[in-house]
Amino acid sequence: MKSLADSKVRSALQRRVQALTPDARRRWGKMSSHQMLCHLNDSFLSVTGRRKVSRRGGILERTVIKFIALHAPTHWPKGVPTLPEIDQMSGGTPPLEWERDRAELARFIEWFASPAVLKTDHPIFGALSESQWMRWGYLHVDHHLRQFGL
Repeated sequence: MKSLADSKVRSALQRRVQALTPDARRRWGKMSSHQMLCHLNDSFLSVTGRRKVSRRGGILERTVIKFIALHAPTHWPKGVPTLPEIDQMSGGTPPLEWERDRAELARFIEWFASPAVLKTDHPIFGALSESQWMRWGYLHVDHHLRQFGL
């Protein structure tokens, strides 16, 4: 299973991030490619406690849904609503400068992969092990890059 713990996987994600353009057309959802960069940046900030977000879900999300999301051999479903604080249509960080926001995502991918980075509970899945965090990080970035055909 691919994970941010693998430097080759991170390098492949970084190439995909660099291939993203401001005018990339989305295949689903409502975000622009620039909003998506900010959404991913906000997500990394939120799970490290640097951005406050609300909690959602219960025992089902913290057990069954978490297991399926991290281990199923399928892509994440399209159209799952996000938390308002990282939703670029409502409370998320607004896009400012393309290159800066894209470079910030590239830094977050590398930074988040460090075991020294403290992670809080996931707002939906609850407590995650380091390997689960690395899997989640990969899957979340991959999901949104696929949203734009990458």
